[in-house]
Amino acid sequence: MSILDSNDRAHHAAEAAARHSYGKLVAFLAAGYGDVSAAEDALSEAFAAALANWPEHGTPSNPEGWLLTAARRKLIDAHRRKRAEAGPDALDAIADLDQQPGSHELPDRRLGLLFTCAHPAIDPTIRAPLILQAVLGLDAARIASAFLMSPTAMGQRLVRAKSKIRMAGIPFRVPERAEMGERLEAVLDAIYAAFAEGWLDAAGTDAGRRDLAEEAIFLGSLVAELLPDEPEALGLLALMLYAESRRPTRRSPAGEFVPLDEQDVALWDVALIAQAEMALRRAGAMGCIGRYQLEAAIQSAHVERRRSGTANWPALVGLYDGLVAITGSPVAALNRALAIASMEGPEAGLAALDGVRVDARMVEYQPYWAARAELLSRTGARNDARHAYDIAIGLERDPSMRQYLDRRRSLISG
Repeated sequence: MSILDSNDRAHHAAEAAARHSYGKLVAFLAAGYGDVSAAEDALSEAFAAALANWPEHGTPSNPEGWLLTAARRKLIDAHRRKRAEAGPDALDAIADLDQQPGSHELPDRRLGLLFTCAHPAIDPTIRAPLILQAVLGLDAARIASAFLMSPTAMGQRLVRAKSKIRMAGIPFRVPERAEMGERLEAVLDAIYAAFAEGWLDAAGTDAGRRDLAEEAIFLGSLVAELLPDEPEALGLLALMLYAESRRPTRRSPAGEFVPLDEQDVALWDVALIAQAEMALRRAGAMGCIGRYQLEAAIQSAHVERRRSGTANWPALVGLYDGLVAITGSPVAALNRALAIASMEGPEAGLAALDGVRVDARMVEYQPYWAARAELLSRTGARNDARHAYDIAIGLERDPSMRQYLDRRRSLISG
């Protein structure tokens, strides 16, 4: 085997380990040592060591176990350098990691880390970003983009949050049932934010993003299993499964954007839909409606088109009414306006959209301008429609969506 082949194999193995084991390893190391930053730093050094070692000596049969051992040694080295800063039992805690079972039996402590990051002592505005980084391995720049913040500011806030966990001695454990509720919203929001980031890769060609969506669904399943009496955990799981069921139809074979009402419903994943509906029924039976259940119910109403051939627009408008009432979200109000347009016509949709327009955030929100352009074009307001399309195209970063909007604009006659 050539050196190039060996390097490629090592890099591919390290990338696979990072995608599939990063969060599990950080959670395990942090739970044993009590320091998220130290666990992340040690694991980062372990990956660097792997990229130096594996090309020469071969990829180990158990990459996760190799990385765990290497990271543990890095923690011991760091402890010896900073003995005065570490807790008195820190070295014993690291040593105990070596007595744990092999990698194939490694306890999955990500749920404990999830709720640690959502502890009341952590600033509520940083809990979700912290979960995304510590549990799912997203870098600060990627998280900053999702939360409309500069990478530098996000990085600084993440560092402070991890320091807070260490200095306050926040335990790395799943909290007691009585403590769960106040942290659950932050946990669910973070999982959904991770799924949304993965959802941006509509065609599933970006392995990292595809894995991110899968990981979010997995974490959502874990939380729903841990909290079987929490309807919103089940609602979130249902929402993600419904959305993921449509992934194969969101782009054409040529990579072109396909709007929801033009997707081939026969290609939606029936197994995922069945799992979603089971979770949503379980949530609904508890009689306590929340945001994620309503959003999942909206997806369920769209699935009705697969059975009947037509969308149930009155039901969709009613569900959006409930979602707007609960969340006050301008995005929900925007989607409600589109549902009204489908039920009553574009003029009625534009009238509903005018209520959204007063929100300053809509000025740079691409879906608002795309919706407005489409409805204006249907009413015959061609110049206004072209102007709205121009703004939407300028705000859109996805090339396939830009092409779709450009085609829609070109269809405006006159």
